[in-house]
Amino acid sequence: MLLYFLVVSVLALSSSVHAETLPSEVRFAYAGGPRVWILGKIDSAFDKAFGTRVKWIPFNSGADVLTLFAAKEIDIARFGSSPAAAGIARGLPIEVIGTPEIIATSERLIARKGINKLKDLEGRTVAFPANSTAQYAFEVAVKLAGVERKKIKSLALKPAEIVAAWKRNDIDAAYVWGPFSQQLESDGGKEIFATRDLQKDGVLIFNNFAVRKEFAEKHPDLVVKFLRVVQDKVDQYKKDPEGSAQQIAKHLDIPLDTARSTLSGLEYPSIAEQLTPAYIGNEATKNNSRVTRSYNDAASFLAEIGELRKADIPESYAPAINTSFLQRALAGK
Repeated sequence: MLLYFLVVSVLALSSSVHAETLPSEVRFAYAGGPRVWILGKIDSAFDKAFGTRVKWIPFNSGADVLTLFAAKEIDIARFGSSPAAAGIARGLPIEVIGTPEIIATSERLIARKGINKLKDLEGRTVAFPANSTAQYAFEVAVKLAGVERKKIKSLALKPAEIVAAWKRNDIDAAYVWGPFSQQLESDGGKEIFATRDLQKDGVLIFNNFAVRKEFAEKHPDLVVKFLRVVQDKVDQYKKDPEGSAQQIAKHLDIPLDTARSTLSGLEYPSIAEQLTPAYIGNEATKNNSRVTRSYNDAASFLAEIGELRKADIPESYAPAINTSFLQRALAGK
């Protein structure tokens, strides 16, 4: 009987200690726009899976995410591949844990009437969010099109500021994501380029999930649970895209067409697909995966335009990509 009580006591203590290791909250950084993982905000799926509260912290662009990570004010973030490449190059203590969204038409270049192609931007003013995938896509696009970049005046503005600048006629075009791109279109703008158009030239631009290394080391199970919930929400969206768009539009208080357009403008590789060399790869294949090469390409380009020091770029981004969480999520462990 004494042995029984000792075992029970030890188990109870073990359970108590384990419970105490949960953080009081897990902090997500999100851009506030229509994205599939917002379904997990609506039904509190993340909170339920974690067994603790999730705090959603809004940001305007990738530059904000890097600042939040540096200040240890967030634990997990969904943001763009190019700012992630810059942050890793600068030594930010984060690691990539997934690439849930390939940017296709959710980020677009919207221009005023009379501007029909990239060459027409010469002599004009273009805005984009600083240190974002939109800026990266814009810079690469004009270079590939043979446009004289020095003839284009550019402004780095927050998305809401872009809309205000458009209404004041301060800008002629803007590269931005929804719902802001749709706001420009509703005010006379039209799409002349989308990020998907770069894929024919071998340029892959995507949104990634990144985590603070310290958080991942302390709470690896939460990181795995996070990825599983995200996949559940992707599956939910693919099963019922219209119903999902309706929920997200209502939650964010935006037009249904805006939510529908933005959500359908992204490609969603599954966890299994992400673990192939076509995306992140696994621990054995990530060194030469498409995503790893894309980070290096983005960093090299950012160095070319003076946004990043060439000396800071790592020889490979593979060490900054941790595929173990995706592998555990796929295996159900």
